[in-house]
Amino acid sequence: MAAEITDANFDELVRNAGNKPVMIDFWAVWCGPCTLIAPIVEELSSEYADIALVGKMDVDNNPDIPVEFGIRNIPTILFFKNGQVVDRQVGSVPKNVLAQKLNALL
Repeated sequence: MAAEITDANFDELVRNAGNKPVMIDFWAVWCGPCTLIAPIVEELSSEYADIALVGKMDVDNNPDIPVEFGIRNIPTILFFKNGQVVDRQVGSVPKNVLAQKLNALL
């Protein structure tokens, strides 16, 4: 299951993840495209469980981090390495696109 990333635990889980890649899906309950990509995020979470952190952040319940990273459209997926954003995907895309971006960070 994808990790629940919040404003409160962001530093602990993302900024302090070291060189372990992190992928965060910024989403909201009311977002149609977000529901399309949700199963893909869950699959990647299971497949990469030992080598990367895959998480989800509800933008309605956690406004600070999305503002910090300029999230204006959802779904937006950010990829982090060493606590820094290294890639971004806006909109719903096939699983292989996200997997390629994650693999590039391993």
